[in-house]
Amino acid sequence: MPKVYISDYDYEDLEIEKSILEPIGAEVIGLQCNTGEGLGELARDADVLMTRYAKVTRETCETLDHCIGICRYGIGVDTVDIQAVYDNGMVLTNIPDFCIEEVAEHSIAMGLSLSRRLPHYDAATRAGRWQVQDAVEPIKKFRQTVWGLIGFGKIAQIIARKIIGCGMTVICSDPFVSENYMAAMGVRKVELDELVKTADVVNVMCPYTKSTHHIINEDKLRMMKKNAVVVNCSRGKLVDNKALYKALSEGWIVGAGLDDTEEEPAKNPNWKPADNPLFSLSNCIITPHAAYYSEQSLIDNRKMTAINAKALLEGTPPINIVRP
Repeated sequence: MPKVYISDYDYEDLEIEKSILEPIGAEVIGLQCNTGEGLGELARDADVLMTRYAKVTRETCETLDHCIGICRYGIGVDTVDIQAVYDNGMVLTNIPDFCIEEVAEHSIAMGLSLSRRLPHYDAATRAGRWQVQDAVEPIKKFRQTVWGLIGFGKIAQIIARKIIGCGMTVICSDPFVSENYMAAMGVRKVELDELVKTADVVNVMCPYTKSTHHIINEDKLRMMKKNAVVVNCSRGKLVDNKALYKALSEGWIVGAGLDDTEEEPAKNPNWKPADNPLFSLSNCIITPHAAYYSEQSLIDNRKMTAINAKALLEGTPPINIVRP
């Protein structure tokens, strides 16, 4: 009986995964190892390893005795040592179309609420103040607002289409996408420095790599307009949280919306809000890495990850293979 281990999960049961894998004779075993520490020993006899938050390191890959594949829940594979997977004779899969609508809509919701200064008004009315002037910086009409996208992948393209529908101007910085391609979607291509100097909403929507680590740092924050807001529904480490705290607390920019902080609390069982001073600020909206979530997206993600695992066990090519 082949064994499929699931490194970590935060839903009630594994019935969706079992409904796909048990009919082919596989045993589904759930772990709660969201850091990835000691994962190789826990899943040593795995035929396939399905992973969510856990880091899959080279050490883990070398410990798995006869594993044929790693199946990542979701889009990002920055938690996996991809080269180590292939060096050890395994295959890596992901779900590249998972939650793209949800993340786009979450980013837009954050950007629009910050643009309309809703957190500021909410804090003011709860403190007993009832006046328009609590907006801090003037509020612009949507048709006067510039929305800047850092990255122009699938999610960013959805954001652009919907934001243009709101009447906003959209600019984008992405070295891997042509000016003509962006122009066909009504988006103007700019360099990163021009974007952060020009945009009213600076929306980070790129993959996390060595070159994009802290792509929003103190230098970039100091370039921004005083009425600007930052939105990041990609990986937390794209934004330097210490620099962002300084920018928000000293009034360089108006506000920020983050779907994850730099320390990635979901991967740290000992995390406390006090670990990051951004949680003390009323002008910083923070959600618990929830941008991906809708009831349907979670079901689809679990099904597709299990289908990839099933394909590996049956010796057929999985739908979504990630190459080194």
